[in-house]
Amino acid sequence: MCLAIPGQIKKIEGHKATVKYPGEERFALVGDEKLKKGDPLIYEPDLKELLEKNLSAKRIQFSLEYKNAVAESDIVFITVGTPTKENGEADLKNVYEVSKMIAKNLKKPFTVICCKSTVPVGTNKKITEIIKNNKSENVDFAVASCPEFLREGTAIFDSFNPDRIVIGSDSKKAKNYLTELHKPIKGKRILTNLASAELIKYASNLMLATKISFANFISFLAEKSGADAEIILDSVGLDKRIGKSFLNPGIGYGGSCLPKDVNALIDITKKLKLDTGFLKSISAINIQARDMFAEKILSKIKPNQTIAIWGLSFKPNTDDIRESPALYIISKLLKNNITIKVYDPAAMNKVKSVFKNKIIYSNDKYKILKGSYALCIFTEWGEFKKADLNKIKTFLKKPIIFDGRNIYSLDKIDKYGFEYYGVGRNIL
Repeated sequence: MCLAIPGQIKKIEGHKATVKYPGEERFALVGDEKLKKGDPLIYEPDLKELLEKNLSAKRIQFSLEYKNAVAESDIVFITVGTPTKENGEADLKNVYEVSKMIAKNLKKPFTVICCKSTVPVGTNKKITEIIKNNKSENVDFAVASCPEFLREGTAIFDSFNPDRIVIGSDSKKAKNYLTELHKPIKGKRILTNLASAELIKYASNLMLATKISFANFISFLAEKSGADAEIILDSVGLDKRIGKSFLNPGIGYGGSCLPKDVNALIDITKKLKLDTGFLKSISAINIQARDMFAEKILSKIKPNQTIAIWGLSFKPNTDDIRESPALYIISKLLKNNITIKVYDPAAMNKVKSVFKNKIIYSNDKYKILKGSYALCIFTEWGEFKKADLNKIKTFLKKPIIFDGRNIYSLDKIDKYGFEYYGVGRNIL
């Protein structure tokens, strides 16, 4: 079975995958050549090794041409981005453009066009219309929705060990094709219609965003009342109906999915003439979490003083800085004339393109502590959890830690005598 995947790498062991990388022409050309040489373009654990392995085995190819990639394929996956417009609506321009190009290059008697991009309800019906209006008369097709649930930082593991595989289509033939394709991969099969598959992805991300905002709301209550949010949320998570996952107070969620999908759901809900209050509160709490932490820092650090920041990506094990709370807080600190030195294991180059020479960069997490009045932790990288607290205290001008992810135990902090500010914790 041959696959064409316009947009990005998606690999299923044992099948040939041909990739068309759309986008701005100059970047696409550079990306195409790098991918052919085994450079995955992004930081993701184990991705480079997997790409090199499958290039060597000739199981994956890259092309900038639709013609052969689509014409030879039984299944074509659409995996382009759906960024947020200024009004919160999902921008589907790339999805529709790719659909038109796929339609013009269909040659087989029957092809499944499967959308993996996160799209609002009704998008796949629009894709169907576009393909009908642009294909040759002698070819047939069916549209399906097969959303992905990959977590950045563990995407390779998630690809081969999914909790579920959702296949949505109004075509039984398309469902059969996709069921056969996914046979080598475990995970519960959810076979449904297009609308349900489109909403499953949004519903999943909404639940994750809700749990994070819930945890942060409890942290607000804890700080005001003298309680400990960590103990409260650990206790809540022991209820099997709720579970511990994502019940961690912090500086808010980020990345390419949760903020975008919550905003898109607000827009979808408006169009369906339903009340948006629940969704808006989730987003508002997320913004409030990063605002409150920025204010916590500003209450202790004076203008023209220097601080060190560990962690810039929105989560560990990725270089993704999209909607990262760290960037938002840094911007606010800069407006208050705070001098900032930063370190991140993977995201430094991307942050340089944002802040340029407005902040100081270093490849040594301890070096940036020297001359700094405090250490701020914005991403829970493993190396930060294992850091030498004695070194931190020795190098800092003042022994102050602002821990935006609560990565250190209070016993440990107390042992070294830090002035410590976490999220929802009261120890001072």
